[in-house]
Amino acid sequence: MSLNEKLVGKEYDSSTFEVTADHIERYARATNDLNEIYLAGDDSVVAPPVFPVVAAFGAFMNAAMDPELEADLLRLVHGAEEHVIFRALKPGDVITVNPILESVEKKDTGETFTAKATLVDQSGETVAEVRGTMFIRGSGSGQKASSGAADEAPREIVYEEATKVDDDQTYRYSEASGDHNPIHTDPNTAQMAGLPGIICHGMCTMAIATKAAVNGLAGGDPNRVKRVGVRLSKPVLPGQELTTKLWKDTAGAGITTYGFETYNQDGQAVIKQGVVEISD
Repeated sequence: MSLNEKLVGKEYDSSTFEVTADHIERYARATNDLNEIYLAGDDSVVAPPVFPVVAAFGAFMNAAMDPELEADLLRLVHGAEEHVIFRALKPGDVITVNPILESVEKKDTGETFTAKATLVDQSGETVAEVRGTMFIRGSGSGQKASSGAADEAPREIVYEEATKVDDDQTYRYSEASGDHNPIHTDPNTAQMAGLPGIICHGMCTMAIATKAAVNGLAGGDPNRVKRVGVRLSKPVLPGQELTTKLWKDTAGAGITTYGFETYNQDGQAVIKQGVVEISD
């Protein structure tokens, strides 16, 4: 059964989300990020760049569980994510989340749908746009498209950082994020879904990678991150070590754009086509 392309453009009910210092700290700790700006407990606290997905998560689930979309949730995994950040979320923000189904696409190995959530604060200011692309495995045409990949220019790595995925990482992230999909916490469900075991949330992997950009390129200041996007290319298992490598792409108009990829301990890319924009 294919996804219902006629639903593109459908708007879902708005919701509200209140940001607290405690929630920011729990999320940071659940992604092994001990940056003091997330833990300070005072007026300097702001949220990590991936934290807006917590506010948007319910909206994305409303789209995924829409019976008219006809998505097979057991075969659903997070395929890609992009955050455009106009300002970092902070304690006391009361966020209105306005979601829309942006696209439905058929790939060679499955189908995707992209939901966009616009986050507006209590003053009416748009503070972030969050796009989540969900992948329905094995529902595509089965015809492998030619990659047409050209030789890539050599990359000069300007920063790299390794982080261990803890054995209890998925349980901690589930509680901090509100994403209780059992493929992340129940081995039997993960096996039923054809996975090698419980897998790390894609957004936890993204947060770990973005931590490297904040630490190594933004001087530890998440306020400088204006956009971050990833394609999640391979499941991450508890116990693995992830290494994120970043390189400079372009600079201008007060913004420097970096590309990055994240690899497991076997050298396999778990994030591809990563991009992060950092203000000067």
